[in-house]
Formats: sequence, structure tokens, C-alpha cells
Amino acid sequence: MYPYLFSPIRINRLEIKNRIAYPALGLAYSHDRRLNERYFNYFREIARGGAGIVTVGPVGVDVLGAGFLVLTLDNDGAIADFKRLTDAIRREGASPWIQLFHAGGYSHPILIDMQTPMAPSAVFSNYSRTTPRAMSLEDIEGVQEAFAAAARRAREAGFDGVEIIASGGYLLTQFWSPLKNQRTDDYGGSFENRARFPRETIQKVRAAVGAAFPLGIRMAGNDFVPGSNSDAETPAIARVYEAAGIDVINVTGGWHETRVPQLPMDLPRAAYGYLALNIKKAVSVPVMASNRIASPDAADRLLRDGYADMVNLGRVLIADPFWPQKAFEGRAAEIRPCTACGQGCSDQVFSGQAVFCAGNPRAGFEAERIIGKTDAPRRILVAGAGPAGLEAAVTAAQMGHRVEIFEQSGDIGGQLWLAGAPPHKQEYLEYIRYYRAMLNRLAIPVHLNTPVNAELIQSRKPAHVIAATGAEALRPPIPGVDAEGVLTAWEVLRANPPLGREVAIIGGGAVGLETALFVAAKGTINAETLAFLFTYRAAAEERLRELLFNGSSKVTVFEMLPRAGGDVGRSTRWVLFERLKQYGVAIETGTKVTELTARSVSWEQDGGVGCRAFDQVIVASGSRPVNPLAARLAALGIPFTAVGDCTGPRKIQDAIHGGFLAALNLDQKQGVAA
Repeated sequence: MYPYLFSPIRINRLEIKNRIAYPALGLAYSHDRRLNERYFNYFREIARGGAGIVTVGPVGVDVLGAGFLVLTLDNDGAIADFKRLTDAIRREGASPWIQLFHAGGYSHPILIDMQTPMAPSAVFSNYSRTTPRAMSLEDIEGVQEAFAAAARRAREAGFDGVEIIASGGYLLTQFWSPLKNQRTDDYGGSFENRARFPRETIQKVRAAVGAAFPLGIRMAGNDFVPGSNSDAETPAIARVYEAAGIDVINVTGGWHETRVPQLPMDLPRAAYGYLALNIKKAVSVPVMASNRIASPDAADRLLRDGYADMVNLGRVLIADPFWPQKAFEGRAAEIRPCTACGQGCSDQVFSGQAVFCAGNPRAGFEAERIIGKTDAPRRILVAGAGPAGLEAAVTAAQMGHRVEIFEQSGDIGGQLWLAGAPPHKQEYLEYIRYYRAMLNRLAIPVHLNTPVNAELIQSRKPAHVIAATGAEALRPPIPGVDAEGVLTAWEVLRANPPLGREVAIIGGGAVGLETALFVAAKGTINAETLAFLFTYRAAAEERLRELLFNGSSKVTVFEMLPRAGGDVGRSTRWVLFERLKQYGVAIETGTKVTELTARSVSWEQDGGVGCRAFDQVIVASGSRPVNPLAARLAALGIPFTAVGDCTGPRKIQDAIHGGFLAALNLDQKQGVAA
């Protein structure tokens, strides 16, 4: 199965056992630039899962280009710790690589002791929100020597290969870009001059590690920044890299400051494979594809169809380090999904916080959260088959407990069905695929359409109950909110009813805004139709955009706070608001709704009042917990743990992590909320 994905490949003189690479990803597990046990535990788990290459990084070559949140190999004293790490990765069967990093003008002053970052030119950075100083010739030579010295240390530390970062808008990319490089000396102006710094850096690194040592580069396939390099220019850049001594080219998407999504669910799976193919056509060395390659089928297809020679699985392996092993064994359905939500990875890194995974409770906690076999198997009853209950059931069964699930509705999934309803949010439904597979593998009985009551509990005689009974839509105390015809966001997302031309949504938090997108997208053309019309030139480009974003409903969102979307993650917030703008969704902030009917909304705003007729009013004001079991279980004297939304409004990671910990702590906790 997946014959291309699991065939070996040679890079320089190094043979890699398969075509899967784990790329460098910021983890922020230390604030002193040094490795610690959390890093060791994390990378061991990634290597154990079966990837061919495991890349450690980003690793800074100096302080000014990296800061205190990034690991460093800028001194010989760091070699011993990295040697211990390469030994650990190699013992687990993977090839250890390292990515050498310099952010240039992307360095945040707060991370470099308030020093001024340096870049090719003193051009304001929209990413670091500062103006760097222009690099002198001495600076240029110093950074190049720092790359070479770090590469030498990497080889001494036992790494099999070194990758230089030239993507994301970082230093090498800045030298290539006409936007960032406005120099008038030999390092700016013409293509040949802008190539000089990257080419010299590679040549110095190559001299430091020797001709037989594998050397790679991670490059932007398209900067996706107007005025910078597009995929029309990047093949020529790749040829410079190959001529300078690069053995493998890792192709990713654009800069951090681009307005084209690079990581979230809006980016279709494997969508940037075409960027890898664009580079592969220009060079003879192996090429890696990156970004949102979520499934073994997609990965194998990229290789089979000639897009690339290897694939990068980054956040995918955070979500499930054993993705390669499960794919190899034909258990792809049991791969824990990466939904590209960004809540535990991108949001954390951009906030300087340690990375975890919303859907994998063990990521970043590999040493603390170990699923061991229980010495005393017990009968466990799980009430509710939402994500909290499902995770608790799966974990408890893996520990050896005898588990049964009871769900009052007709299917498992709970609020996952609602989360996966808006446009580009279907990835959340992958959790349902995963849990179905795990329930089947572990032979966990699931009783649907079966509410848990006192009689059922007494008949089953569980040793412990995990109450995961969820929540229900909250209707706020607004006059008329209970009027016939006023719908909740849950009802709309679940049943997808016809709504009319003018639709009001009360509540501008994450649920309200996602519901607004769901409604605004009704009546628009899908991607297949768009491709058909484009292929046959059936409509002009502007007409196609109109068909893509102008649906059957016009949406207005009313938010009481001065800012909408306050609970939306940092890494995806801008994408959400860009989509709302494209669909023409109007957002009224600082607006207190004072009265509703099924056909109208009245409000107060900036000292004035307003009233407007609508065809449909939808309330999206959060949820309230539903936990009828706590009192009953306490009265019956049965130990229980309440998890998920039944304990209060939670995010997806709270539900999954809470369910996991409830199972892990079965022998310690009784009658508490997790």
C-alpha cells in the first residue's frame, strides 16, 4: 500500500528509508535557546512514528537573527546536547536533519533584547512591525560565516543533513525580493546581484560540511506578496541553489505577511503541490512538497503524479506521529487528523507559547501523558458521544477498561457536526472518521438513541461514569428571542433550512461569524462548477467572482462588543474576516440588540436607536452546559467525571484533552469535572 510513499530515496550519498519528511517547526519549548527534555521526548515520538527524515529546527545561527524562543547552534557548547538528540532520533529509525535559521528583518525586537534587527535594506517589516537596519558588508560576511560555523557544528553533532531556510520571508528570501532588497551595491539590483548573498551562503556552508554531506534548502515556491517573487521567478532561483551545491529543495508556500492563506483549512489539501512541480521541472535534484498534505492518498498521489520526490508532514505529525506507521500498515482510517485549526500550533507560536495539538492530547506531553495498561480493569460507562466522550472512551479502552458509550442522538460526533458545517471547516468532520475507526478497532459498544437515566445506570452497574452530555444553544435575555421563527445558529448549521434574502445574526463571536459564512455561501457556485466555467470561458472573471461570493442571502451580524471575533485564534482571524468581506457580510459592532421578532431586529448604537426588517433572524450567543447526570450519580453514590461542554463552554481542545485526562485519571478522580 502506498508504494511510492514508502520507497527509499537517495539524497547525495544518504539513503532515506521512505519519502516522508518531518519539517522544522517552531515549538517554543524553551526560552533559553537550549534543548530540554520536552524537545527530546517530542522528537523521539516523531521519529518512532516512522518518518524517514526528522528535521530539528528552526535553529538559529546567531542571536540577532533568531532570538530567545528559537534553539541555537551558535557555539560549540551546544554540540553535546544536539548529539544526544541525533542519537535518539537515529535509534528510533529516522534520519536526523537540522534547519539553520536567520529571520533578518523578521526578527522581533522584543525577542532580541530590543536590539534593531538587520536586513538587506532598511525597509519596514509588516511582520515584525519594525524597520531593520541595512546590513553592512561586514554584517553580510558575519552572517555567512555564522551559517557555515553552525553547519560544521551540526555535522559534529551527528546530523545527517543540513537545511538552510530561504522561505517564509526570512533573510535569504529578503535578499531575493525587490521589495526588501533595495541595495545599490553588489548585493542588490539585478537578479545576479540579489542572488549573491544566498549563493555565497550556500557555498560557504558546503565548504564547511564537505561535498558528500547532504545539504538542502527550504524555499518559497511563490512569495504571494505583490511586487515580490512569484512562481514565474522561483524556478530561476532554484537553479541558483542547485548550482551552488544544494542536494534537495524543500518547496513551501509564501511569506508570513502574505494575504494568501498558507496553513488553515481554507487552503485545500496539498494545494501547493503545483509549486513543488514548478521547481521540479527546473532542477535535477530531489524536490519536497509541503503544506496541508493530510492523507496518505494525497501524499502518494503527489509522488506518483510527479509533483515531487518527497512530502513534508509537519502539523500532520504533531496530530499523529504514527501517521507513517499506520499508513504503511493499511490503517489510514485510524490516523488522528490534523484539521489545520491552528489552535495548538500556529496560534501558540505566534504568541510565543509552547506548541500542543488541539486534537492530540499527548503532543508536547509525551513523557507525562502515557497510556499504560491498567492493573484493575473496570466497567466504564460514557454518557455522550461528542469529542470529549469519544476521546475518553477510546483512551479508557486502550488502557484495558471495559467501556460502553450511550448517546441520546442518532449518531456520534456531537458538536463536531456543527463545527464542520461552515465553508472550509469540513476538516472537523475528520474527527468523526477517526473515532469511528477507533471504536471499531477497540470493539467499543455504542448505543445510539439511548439517553442515560437512573434505570440504565443501575442496570449496567458501572464502576465509573464519564459524563460528557454536552451543551445546548443559549438564547440570550432579549425580548422576543423566543418568538416563533427565531432560529439558533445550532439549528441552522444542523438542518440547513431555507432562510430568505436578508438574514440577521445576533452575536459576532466565532460561532456567529462562522454561521454568517455558512449562510452567505448558500447559493454560490462550488469549486467544480467554477473550474468548468473557467475551462470553457463561459463567463468573465468578474462574473465568476460574483457567482463565487454572491449567494442567495445577504447577511448582517450584530455584535454588542466593540470588536467582533474576539474568541477567534490569532493565526486564522485575518482569514475569517477576509472571507466575510468577500461574501459581503456586514458587521455592526458596539450594537446592543434590544428586541427581536422573527422578521425584525431593534438595537441601540452610539446613543441612537435603529430597527430593520429581515427575512430571518438567527441567534448565535454561545451555549450553556447540559449535565443532568451529576446530581443523579451523586445520589446513587457512583463515581463519575464530568468532561467537555457539560462543565461549561469549551473549545475543541478542552473537550478532547479533558476526555483523555478523565480516562487517564480514572483511578484517582471521583465526582469531579475535568
